[in-house]
Amino acid sequence: MKIAIPKERRPGEKRVAASPETVKKYVQMGAEVVVETGAGAGADIPDQAFVDAGAKIAPDAKAALGDADMVLKVQRPMTAAEGNDEAALLKKGAVLLAMLQPLQQREQVKGYAAAGIDAYAMELMPRITRAQSMDVLSSQSNLAGYKAVLDAAAVFGRAFPMMMTSAGTIAPARVFIMGVGVAGLQAIATAKRLGAVVSATDVRPATKEQVESLGGKFVWVDDEEARASQTAGGYAKEMSAEYKAKQAALIAETIKKQDIIITTALIPGRPAPVLVTEEMVKSMKPGSVIVDLAVEAGGNCPLSRPGEIVEAYGVKLVGHTNVPSRVAVDASALYAKNLFNFLTPHWDKEAKSFKFNREDETVSGICVTLGGQVVHPSLKEGA
Repeated sequence: MKIAIPKERRPGEKRVAASPETVKKYVQMGAEVVVETGAGAGADIPDQAFVDAGAKIAPDAKAALGDADMVLKVQRPMTAAEGNDEAALLKKGAVLLAMLQPLQQREQVKGYAAAGIDAYAMELMPRITRAQSMDVLSSQSNLAGYKAVLDAAAVFGRAFPMMMTSAGTIAPARVFIMGVGVAGLQAIATAKRLGAVVSATDVRPATKEQVESLGGKFVWVDDEEARASQTAGGYAKEMSAEYKAKQAALIAETIKKQDIIITTALIPGRPAPVLVTEEMVKSMKPGSVIVDLAVEAGGNCPLSRPGEIVEAYGVKLVGHTNVPSRVAVDASALYAKNLFNFLTPHWDKEAKSFKFNREDETVSGICVTLGGQVVHPSLKEGA
């Protein structure tokens, strides 16, 4: 069983899909691991570290991927249209694990099927307790939430904590987190650690307790409709137009008072929802900062620009792309462990190869192509 770890070639991608720790474990299991030279450079992992863990170093992608039974990547393969057809280097029957963006890249998924590649999109991992250690979205979003606060601090012209000095008192920064998922929760915790006054909002009132447990204030219209807005199954109910108007007014009023806003709202396969309108940006104080973690999906603010820090109405809008890659060392280590945790239950000791249990929902939930066919329900024709 040959496992290949190629170098990531997409612009700005510094992560790698294996760590010396996971390589060592794959080798101990009985697999052969081949790492393309320089694959770990962006994450400060030299080739020698992989060699010491038991891997072989290949001089280029072709040598690494050519006869590999399994390929572990961070991002989806480059395409011929992008100038480097990485998928073409994989042999028929090879298994590909990566964050493939299948809902956005449906034609590329069809290409995997046509080439006979069995492809697994790690970001489709079911949100079940057993799969938490395999959840790449959570591990990477956690670091993105942390880094977003540091990125805000880097362009903010003031300090975060309250400081009492002989020259006077510095008021603490006010930070507002919009969207209380994994990234939002880590952003709250990081901003609190830096001494800011933190508040947050989310469409799910059940997150109120999580926000308050981290020392933040939950911003919402607290009435009977809101308190009954969650179904027995844990899903949010559709709110009345009257409630939505009251909530929007409260958010708009809250935004005026903030120094920093961090937006985190994403909808899989769809454009990011607009949370901060142009009018809201106009209402903010000069020198305020907005960090838009959804900028690659269209942005939670229409004024943010992917890969840029721009200024509008005296407000700085930070639109860094691929934020987890900005913390590449830890992001790589966690991602590599996610892959390892997914794969190890399916290792066949006698055959010394992976044999996936198709009845396992962690397998069926992320398998997008198998045996030359597109098999994921959300990707089939008409879905």
